[in-house]
Amino acid sequence: MTLTPAPEPVVPRPGPEIRPTAIGPRSPESPYGPDAGPDAGPGPDAGPAPLLPRAVCEAALTALLLFLIVTAVRWLVGPDPGAAAARPAVLGAVVGTLLALFMMSPPGRCSGGHLNPAVSLALWRLGVFPGREVVPYAVAQLAGSLFGVWCAGLVWGPVTARPPVRHASVRADPAWGDAAVLAAEAGVLAGSTLMLAVLLASPGGRRVLPYAVGLTTALVIGVLGPLSGGSANPARQFGPALLAGDTGRLWVYLLGPALGAVLGAWLAGRTGLRRTAG
Repeated sequence: MTLTPAPEPVVPRPGPEIRPTAIGPRSPESPYGPDAGPDAGPGPDAGPAPLLPRAVCEAALTALLLFLIVTAVRWLVGPDPGAAAARPAVLGAVVGTLLALFMMSPPGRCSGGHLNPAVSLALWRLGVFPGREVVPYAVAQLAGSLFGVWCAGLVWGPVTARPPVRHASVRADPAWGDAAVLAAEAGVLAGSTLMLAVLLASPGGRRVLPYAVGLTTALVIGVLGPLSGGSANPARQFGPALLAGDTGRLWVYLLGPALGAVLGAWLAGRTGLRRTAG
């Protein structure tokens, strides 16, 4: 999940208007990668790329992320039932590393590399992403999730559909009810949204943001994976749950992160972070 904040208007004026996101290395406002900072590119007048190419990048990156997650789960839990306690930590490290790399890749800098509908929602509520692009981004991310999991099934065969792989669909501990999982998913996104607001407040924070997101994701999966499932991303669970027929709690994994994003942005606004980030 990456974001690329909108450039400031030339003439400040009141009101909630948000300009389109500045894209990757073309704008000094880009928070990720070596091109971030005051010396990155020709400036905000270069303008953002059109929505369609950015949405395609989101779909492609999300598809690749889910393909690699299913691949990792297939090899972690498929061939050998041993070392179960280490699996969440290993999977967390893999996914966190992939996220950081995808954010800093050229497609990630083009789209902003959100890879998470809840992150797109959070960035809109923080005032650094156009509200009219939240739905197209979410559709692209969810479609990419489904396509990536489907491709993994084609490559790895029936083993991905059988337990314990089950298309890498996350499952909470049986002792965790719907309310507990919903609270955990919302809490993770609320905290992540506050982290985004803090790091966006300075160029230095923007430069380390991919690494912070990757580390946070690794910790969430490692700690909460065996408990709540540790998804914290509607796109992470959407494709796996649909193809595995594991849709009983899908609403929790879709709604929880969205609620957390809104809550985190509200808290950021109450503390003044939203005004700083925007």
